[in-house]
Amino acid sequence: MSYGNLLREQIAKPGTTPLIGVYDMYSASIAAGHYDGMFVSGFGFAASYYGLPDIGFIAWPDMVAFVQRLRGAFPHHHLLVDIDDGYVDPEVACHVVENLERSGASGVILEDQKRPRRCGHADGKLVLPLDEYLEKLEMVLATRQDLLVVARTDATEEDDILRRAEALAATDADVVLVDGVRSVEWIERIREVVGGKPLLFNQIAGGKSPRLSLSELTELGVDVAIYSTPCLFAAHRAMDTALAELHLADGRLPGAQDGQEIGVTESTRLLAKNITRHQAVPSARESAGV
Repeated sequence: MSYGNLLREQIAKPGTTPLIGVYDMYSASIAAGHYDGMFVSGFGFAASYYGLPDIGFIAWPDMVAFVQRLRGAFPHHHLLVDIDDGYVDPEVACHVVENLERSGASGVILEDQKRPRRCGHADGKLVLPLDEYLEKLEMVLATRQDLLVVARTDATEEDDILRRAEALAATDADVVLVDGVRSVEWIERIREVVGGKPLLFNQIAGGKSPRLSLSELTELGVDVAIYSTPCLFAAHRAMDTALAELHLADGRLPGAQDGQEIGVTESTRLLAKNITRHQAVPSARESAGV
């Protein structure tokens, strides 16, 4: 069965499917031990690969190469990929979709922003005319084989949000995402206008949307939740703390304290799983040594 259909089957099951944002192979290696679905976040990739904010710097060959590496190391995980606005041109979007599907992506998210684009939870977003976006979306849908496609709108005006969500749900896109949803009430309103189409919710720390549990999202009728940045932001805090402590210790590395410190052995053990993961998918409990 194709990767796209496997993700469709997962989304169709009861409950909200979580997909964890990863930004490099190391973060993916850690996430793989806890969840069976990953989200290749544009925010995280722009930050890690370019050291730049998520405002349109990503080049599609870099994203395709990253997905190829991910699929090689994680043959059994779901991989949903953020392709922003399809890299502007509809023909480019279709070419990227073909390459990602051949590379083993499970699905893509295509947004309706126009340049200059912004992170979905930032101010100042601009959107394409709906007809123009729908034309690009239909081209992508006609190009994909089994790849799952999430149609995303970044509209901010209330009437436009509902109008676009309803229009996206009427297409052959598999899932609808309204990014930057500000309240539970708005999740409920969007759920109503998209009908039976699966709905995706984007959770990002410090973003505009409420922080909700998977149980709460399930009750609201949300089928998929992407967690764009927990790995990236946790790494930011941990690295900053570790280097501040190293400075205070005059450059002396901390000693092992009840197995709390990560060292060569622990890191090598984690990375070695990427060589043998095709043999079996370890559960989160097994990965934690439980």
